[in-house]
Amino acid sequence: MSPLLALFILAALTFGFLNGFHDSANVVATAIASRAIPPGIALSMSALTNFAGPFLFGVAVATTIGSEVVAPYAITIPVALAALVSAIVWNLVTWRLGIPSSSSHALIGGFIGAAVAGYGLTVIQPEGMVKIIIGLFISPFLGLGLGLLVMEGVLIVGKRFTPRANVFFLRSQWLTTLVLGLAHGTNDGQKTMGIIAMGLVAFGVIPKFSVPSWVIFASAGSIALGTAFGGWRLIRTMGAGFYRVRPTHAFSSQVGSAVVILSAGLWGAPVSTTQVISSSIVGAGSAERVNKVRWGVVGNIVTAWLITIPTNCLLGAALFMFFSLFNL
Repeated sequence: MSPLLALFILAALTFGFLNGFHDSANVVATAIASRAIPPGIALSMSALTNFAGPFLFGVAVATTIGSEVVAPYAITIPVALAALVSAIVWNLVTWRLGIPSSSSHALIGGFIGAAVAGYGLTVIQPEGMVKIIIGLFISPFLGLGLGLLVMEGVLIVGKRFTPRANVFFLRSQWLTTLVLGLAHGTNDGQKTMGIIAMGLVAFGVIPKFSVPSWVIFASAGSIALGTAFGGWRLIRTMGAGFYRVRPTHAFSSQVGSAVVILSAGLWGAPVSTTQVISSSIVGAGSAERVNKVRWGVVGNIVTAWLITIPTNCLLGAALFMFFSLFNL
């Protein structure tokens, strides 16, 4: 293994760690905020399920990212490095600011920006881009709608029960948090796998795109490790920033999010788990009362989402030009 390849793999696993660290809030924030699961146990559960997800549900998302977005000839070392570094920088900046942004948008924006800067718009493969656009831009609305619908159902059924029904919604979150962790690992863990496998093709280690077993294991381990440490700034935003989350909200948002994220992962569409889960939390709160939600916080997060892809496209292009100077 060349030193440059080793550095590339290390950078990819760093992205995976930061993805888990950044996105740990997605899986556990509502369970912690509703006092269903103690923080330490919630993070441990999330780490284990994030690790197990890719082994249980395959690598369709990794295949989309690594082989269906740009033409094979544009998968080069500078392109892969530029995509990784732009996403790592974005994750660190948004974590420091406590903004739940999308690691997926950052990685794909950097990847597209670098590839287009080096090889022009013709490198973009329409079929793969359609899958990504559907996954990234429609999934938040699905999350919002499902969170709202599940909460509406909970409110209708809940009228027939005593306040002790809250015990059910507290205990059921052990199951919904577990399923959501598996869904998150299935989708987000594969993004690191896709970029490493893409790099292995660029370095000539493998002749065509495939995901070796050791890549699955290392990538799942990196996101699980990051999740275990937990980005507490983001957990506070997701768990209490929108409104005071109660057990019914937590249960509803987790069910809605898990359905969308796991379905997308099986289809091979990389979604922003941050967007889907945030939207589902907002949907659950809106079902109870629209003015319950702090829409100013929602607006700030949506703004961050909107600028993530264009910013990382520019950053990825600039980094590609920088790395190209070294004839990598």
